[in-house]
Amino acid sequence: MMIEQEYLTPEGLKRLEEELEYLKNVRRAEVARRLHEAMAEGEVEENPEYEDAKNEQAFVEGRILEIETILANAVLIENKGPSNEVRLGSKVTVTEVGSGNKEHYVIVGSAEADPANGRISNESPLGRALLGHKVNDVVSVQAPEGEIKFKVTHISNR
Repeated sequence: MMIEQEYLTPEGLKRLEEELEYLKNVRRAEVARRLHEAMAEGEVEENPEYEDAKNEQAFVEGRILEIETILANAVLIENKGPSNEVRLGSKVTVTEVGSGNKEHYVIVGSAEADPANGRISNESPLGRALLGHKVNDVVSVQAPEGEIKFKVTHISNR
């Protein structure tokens, strides 16, 4: 089994480390307290509070494991000086060819992807298409409604 590297920005690494600490030191204790209180009520088979607390415990423990795995395989995205091509960590402005719509993205690893907030994964169709391209290059992306072309209009690698 090959272990997959997780690319993280310094901010993303810090955010995951903070979430892990919160889950281990705060949420675990809260869930344990809920479980203890639900068990103290007696019958656990037909106790919805107990079931809910068990489900929450499973979620918290699963998320802890997920974050620990991401952190164990993390590769820090470091922007080493100026570069005129799109790479992990780049802030990119593209214009949709034909419509003129401008869009701004940061290329991040999949663990940090948040498309609604302009953070797209290097593994997404657009992220993959942009990597290695320069200002004025045009890239094509296959979308459900057909091919969309984007022109790279600005790259920032600071």
